[in-house]
Amino acid sequence: MAEIYCGVVSENEESSACKPSSRAARRRRMEIRRCKFFAGVAAPSDNAEKRKRLESHTMSVSRDWEKAMEKCGDEVTVSSLTISSKCPSTSAPVLNSDAKFGMVSVCGRRRDMEDAVSIHPSFCPRDQETASDLQYYAVYDGHGCSHVATRCRERLHELVKEEIEKKALHEWPSAMERSFTRMDKEVNAWNQGAVAGANCRCELQMPECEAVGSTAVVAIVMPNKIIVANCGDSRAVLCRNGKAVPLSSDHKPDRPDELNRIEAAGGRVIYWDGPRVLGVLAMSRAIGDNYLKPYVSCEPEVTITDRTAEDDCLILASDGLWDVVSNDTACGVALMCLNGKAHAPPMESDGSGLENSDKGCSDASMLLTKLALARHSTDNVSVVVVNLKSDT
Repeated sequence: MAEIYCGVVSENEESSACKPSSRAARRRRMEIRRCKFFAGVAAPSDNAEKRKRLESHTMSVSRDWEKAMEKCGDEVTVSSLTISSKCPSTSAPVLNSDAKFGMVSVCGRRRDMEDAVSIHPSFCPRDQETASDLQYYAVYDGHGCSHVATRCRERLHELVKEEIEKKALHEWPSAMERSFTRMDKEVNAWNQGAVAGANCRCELQMPECEAVGSTAVVAIVMPNKIIVANCGDSRAVLCRNGKAVPLSSDHKPDRPDELNRIEAAGGRVIYWDGPRVLGVLAMSRAIGDNYLKPYVSCEPEVTITDRTAEDDCLILASDGLWDVVSNDTACGVALMCLNGKAHAPPMESDGSGLENSDKGCSDASMLLTKLALARHSTDNVSVVVVNLKSDT
C-alpha cells in the first residue's frame, strides 16, 4: 500500500507543538490536519462532492493502485494518462514498445485538482528518416479552474499532429507555435460561449470564465532529437550523464525579456506576493487568460536538443514540484530509481497498457511527488519521467 506523508504529526506532537494560544499556530495546525494521509482509513463523507469533481482527472492505472489511493484519502489522485493513439495506417491503437515512462499527479494541499497530463507513446506516424513513432508527453497546470488544462489534454496533441503533418519535421518551431495559437483560440471561444452541459465551477461565474488559463510544457521524443515547447512555468529537464540540463525556461513576469515584452505592450508587472502581470497572474505566458492579453502570450518557446548516448531520462513537471525541488535534486532522485537504488510502491498492470511503462520511471515519478509533498509544496504536483536509455 502506498503511504504519502505531507506534514503528518502524531497526536502527542500536535498537542505539544501546536498550542491554541497563538493564532498562527492554530492556522498551521489546521493546515497540517487538512493534509494528513492515513492508509486504511475511509474518506470522510463530506468529501463526497470533492471526490466527484476529481473523478474527471482520475485514471485507472491499476485496480490495486486505485484502491490504495482511495484508502489514502481524497487529496491524492492519479491524473488522466493517455497511453495510446491511432495512426492513420491502422484502425487499432498502436503502442511504441520503445516508450518507457512513469507518471504521478496529485492534488496535494490544493482544494481542487487543476493539473492534467497527456502521454501518447505513438501519437504520430513513423518518422521516415528514423522509422520510429513520435512520442508525446505533456503537463498542463491550470489556474482559475481546471477546464483549460483539461481541454489541452484532450486536444493539443491532435493539433500538434495536424501541424507536423502539414510541415516537414525540421519546421518544428513554426508547427508548435501554430498548434499553441490554435489551442488558445479554441479555449477562448469556449470561454466566451456558455457551453451547454459544461460542468466546472467557473461556469456559474461568467464572465470570470475568461480568467482561466493553463501552462503547457510539451515534449516530442524522437530517437535522435527531443523537441520541447513551453508556455508558462511548468518545466522540462533532461538528465544527461548525471547532470541536469534544462530544456525550457520558466516564463515569470520578472524575467528580463518577459518584463520588457509586457511593458512594451503597455502592461505592468506588480509585486503582490511575488511578481504578477497586472498584479494578478504569476506567469507571463499561458494558454487562455484572454482578459490579460496581449500582456500574457500563448506563444511557446521551442527548443530542439540532439540526443546522445549519455542521456538518462527526461522529467516534465508542474511548478508544484519545481517550487520546492531543484533540477539537480530531481535528476539525482530519478537516477537512483533508474539504477535500482531507490524504490516506490509498485503499480501493477491491469491490461490497459501499463506494461509499456518502466518501473524505474514509475518509482522516480512517485518519489519526486513524495519529496515535493514532504517539502510542503502548496500546489498540485504532476510529474512525468521518461527513460531515454531504452531506445538509444
